[in-house]
Amino acid sequence: MSAKAIREATGKRILNQHLTGTAAEPCRFAAVSESTDWGELVAENPWLRSEKLVVKPDQLIKRRGKLGLIAVNADLSAVRSWVGERMGRDQTVGRATGKLRNFIIEPFVTHKQDEEAYVCIYSHRYADTILFHHEGGVDIGDVDAKATKVDVAVGASITAAEIEEKLLKKLPQLKKKMVATFIEKLYQVYVDLYFTYLEINPLVVTSKSIYILDLAAKIDATADFICRQKWGEIEYPPPFGRDAFPEEAYIADLDAKSGASLKLTILNKSGRIWTMVAGGGASVIYSDTICDLGGAPELANYGEYSGAPTEQQTYEYAKTILSLMTQEKHPKGKVLIIGGGIANFTNVAATFKGIVTALQEFQPKLVEHNISIFVRRAGPNYQEGLRIMREVGQNLGIPLHVFGPETHMTAIVGMALGKKPIPSVTAMEFSTANFLLPGGQNKESPLQSRKSSTSTLAPTTTSRETSGQASGQSGDAPQRKGVLFNKSTKAIVWGLQTRAVQSMLDFDFVCCRTEPSVVAMVYPFTGDHKQKFYWGHKEILIPVYKKMEDAMTKHQNADVLVNFASLRSAYESTVDTMNYPQIRTIAIIAEGIPENLTRKLILMAQEKGVTIIGPATVGGVKPGCFKIGNTGGMMDNILHSKLYRPGSVAYVSRSGGMSNELNNIVSKATNGVLEGVAIGGDRYPGTNFMDHIMRYQADPEVKMIVLLGEVGGVEEYDVCNALSDGRITKPLVAWCIGTCAGMFTSEVQFGHAGSCANSDRETAVAKNKALAEAGAHVPSSFDSLGDLVAEVYESLVQEGVILPAPEVPPPTVPMDYSWARELGLIRKPASFMTSICDERGQELNYAGMPISDVLKQNLGIGGVISLLWFQRCLPPYVCKFFEMCLMVTADHGPAVSGAHNTIVCARAGKDLVSSLVSGLLTIGDRFGGALDGAARQFSEAYDSGLIPMEFVNAMRKKGQLIMGIGHRVKSINNPDMRVKIIKEFVLEHFPSTPLLRYALEVEKITTSKKPNLILNVDGIIANVSFVSILNLSEKRNLEHKTSEHKKLFYNTQDFLMLPIKMEIIQRVKWYRLLASRFK
Repeated sequence: MSAKAIREATGKRILNQHLTGTAAEPCRFAAVSESTDWGELVAENPWLRSEKLVVKPDQLIKRRGKLGLIAVNADLSAVRSWVGERMGRDQTVGRATGKLRNFIIEPFVTHKQDEEAYVCIYSHRYADTILFHHEGGVDIGDVDAKATKVDVAVGASITAAEIEEKLLKKLPQLKKKMVATFIEKLYQVYVDLYFTYLEINPLVVTSKSIYILDLAAKIDATADFICRQKWGEIEYPPPFGRDAFPEEAYIADLDAKSGASLKLTILNKSGRIWTMVAGGGASVIYSDTICDLGGAPELANYGEYSGAPTEQQTYEYAKTILSLMTQEKHPKGKVLIIGGGIANFTNVAATFKGIVTALQEFQPKLVEHNISIFVRRAGPNYQEGLRIMREVGQNLGIPLHVFGPETHMTAIVGMALGKKPIPSVTAMEFSTANFLLPGGQNKESPLQSRKSSTSTLAPTTTSRETSGQASGQSGDAPQRKGVLFNKSTKAIVWGLQTRAVQSMLDFDFVCCRTEPSVVAMVYPFTGDHKQKFYWGHKEILIPVYKKMEDAMTKHQNADVLVNFASLRSAYESTVDTMNYPQIRTIAIIAEGIPENLTRKLILMAQEKGVTIIGPATVGGVKPGCFKIGNTGGMMDNILHSKLYRPGSVAYVSRSGGMSNELNNIVSKATNGVLEGVAIGGDRYPGTNFMDHIMRYQADPEVKMIVLLGEVGGVEEYDVCNALSDGRITKPLVAWCIGTCAGMFTSEVQFGHAGSCANSDRETAVAKNKALAEAGAHVPSSFDSLGDLVAEVYESLVQEGVILPAPEVPPPTVPMDYSWARELGLIRKPASFMTSICDERGQELNYAGMPISDVLKQNLGIGGVISLLWFQRCLPPYVCKFFEMCLMVTADHGPAVSGAHNTIVCARAGKDLVSSLVSGLLTIGDRFGGALDGAARQFSEAYDSGLIPMEFVNAMRKKGQLIMGIGHRVKSINNPDMRVKIIKEFVLEHFPSTPLLRYALEVEKITTSKKPNLILNVDGIIANVSFVSILNLSEKRNLEHKTSEHKKLFYNTQDFLMLPIKMEIIQRVKWYRLLASRFK
């Protein structure tokens, strides 16, 4: 949602900070909630004791004075008593009943009735309207009829002189200049701080000052990245009658941190009907259907997830829904509807895996609360997703019914509510992913058999030329006026969206285009290069440019820009694009662009004759010619919906997800889609319904039109007017979703930013009625939309307006390797495998233990080493030993070769990596490298049965040093405390230490010859104690293992390399710092 209401206290705080240079007195107020400490409140606002006060609820309640929800001219004790009587109590406002929990206290402003005025500013598509009336207060009445209005065009400004002339004619002359200046500054704040609505009633205007008494405001929440510093922290309260739940706040926080869309509104926590729907438009339609079937009183929530959320995100979302469902039992049990349309790019299987994990986690509670689940979904990898759902359903112990695109989108609602029978067997689809399965092309579908009288099947083979002729489109044909796309359309894509570009190229290929539609990509964060893509079976290169100018200059035949820029940069990149006259159409995919910026784009586009599709859209499709980005979904849906060749039906929709569902409905009910556009779900789409419907009206190839509108806005009334005055003559099937809105007791903001009715005229019910009265074909519900489309189509066929052509099978498109592997159709040996670490699931695992458990159990560094090296949790004494080793070897001093070389390299001005490598390259037998040798020498001697004296003599005869023996400084008379500490710890805690005792006997022999030939720290840690751990960790002794296993277990160098590397990095940083200071 973009426009969000804020508390009166929040609005007045913002105006206090930014409304300057006027006669307005600063707003003094104190906010009171259930947790308010009155002593602290009075201390912070001492005027509460000394002045008369006004108190009222601050919970988005309209007409508080009429409802008696205001106390005036009261002292502090009376205010406390008044608040205490109402705090936490139920209050009914209209049909909504809620608890009063927030109040605002202000000084009472003594004034006369004729000093009250009214001012309001609100935004619409092309301008901001300022309303002013010289009378205000609770009895103002119909302000729209009484107030004087002035429109300020988007991007323009208004002066105090203009305000005085146009708005303040009935205001006393002495006050005009003061009020005009106030409104001028107020409007500047309104624009600069991205308000969408601001009403002050009454505005008290005395001879010298202005007082803002009651204030109601909405701001554009999508402008948070622009205005956060100016706004400060803002809490968006729920509509009155609906409490704010922590679960809603949790999902809102997930949504804010994700590129996906996650929404949750709790309507009735005790309800038995819960939904988990994918898609903003689909979520509204499911709510409509539930209400149509009488389920409104039991509907527990509204929500949606869309935009390709990750497995972890859908798990968190599903877990939240299930936790709410299982808090209260219902005597009839509960139902969970997991629904959605046909996804464009969301991996259905990936999202379902998150949902399945949550279902398995809640399995006992699902059984306890008698919950039934109904699933309907389609889109990329939906077959695997449905398979996963069916599989888990067999183990949950509850009814779980799963359906795909062969079932109407909302049919599961009737099944869940007991209004429709649940079929035992459903039809199977013939395709998967990017190609038709064997036999899928030849089998006659139910649609074709139903239309056998008017359509015949073509042969199963065809050439690319034949397909091109069948489409009725020539690659070089001139573009008709009003037609956005044809077979020659060329596009530039802003953003490195390789998956979307490949989807466009696959669509081009299956439509038998001779050349790819994408000629270049623009991505400012990399240098100019070429990106590899597939064109059918072949690979091609598409250039990627850093600058828009280069792309436009080198590809002047491109006339479409598909803009995948983020909401923060979409405005700038679109403005940049409109500087090039060759671009005639721009599709803006991003959702959440601030409304002020979108309105500026609309005006700029109109001036330059550019068509904008979006923002917040998946795009559009011209079957047989061109598609925008991910429109139409994966190739299986494109084939099923017959988008590879043109039909006779054109549609326009707000919802991108529902455009795919419309493709499916139209393809089953008619000969297919000729063109389809999703204008976008934001409040101000770049083009509106009429822009596209009038194009369709002018296109002779379009025989009938389908409109899918929704609650909010008034654009559908323009269609009604065009039907009434004869500008639209072609059959129009129309339906507005959101009919359920009137059945809720409190206001609900649906998935799209524009899906909220601000008046009765904006409701879906009123629009559907007006459309029907104007002559449109309006179904009784979305459920019957397909039937009505088929009925109108058949009448056109009977009249000879439409002549169905023989079906032409498309060429097959190879499946990408990555997608085939995702579907489990192929397998390939992994290039790398690990048995100790796995980060492919919901969280990182060390040897099968989730990282959260590693931290909760406080395993420490030693425990982590035991998991990663030994693939299990070792006893605490072993983990303690690991940590002791790291502590006593954390610093070897500056004299050893590795540290010395690192210092020299760092002082020479080399970078961190070069200095580190310099130190590592000098590791050898005298520094670090003795670890392997000592472990091998001692173990082989012990395993072969040599007594310590024989081992020492054998090494002397070979002329080899005994690794792990000897120290430059320490001796038998000056022992190394590190060795002593570790030796005592090992002897005390290790259950068996034969190799350590063997090494100590060797030390007795060597120190008898020379006192400094002691067992050093390398020997005690790596060569003796660590080998003992390896022996203890195995079920069999080392003598039963092969030499290869011995080499593996003796290789302890990596263990001590960790502190050595840490030490070297530390010294690089330290000596580079010294070097910089001594320059």
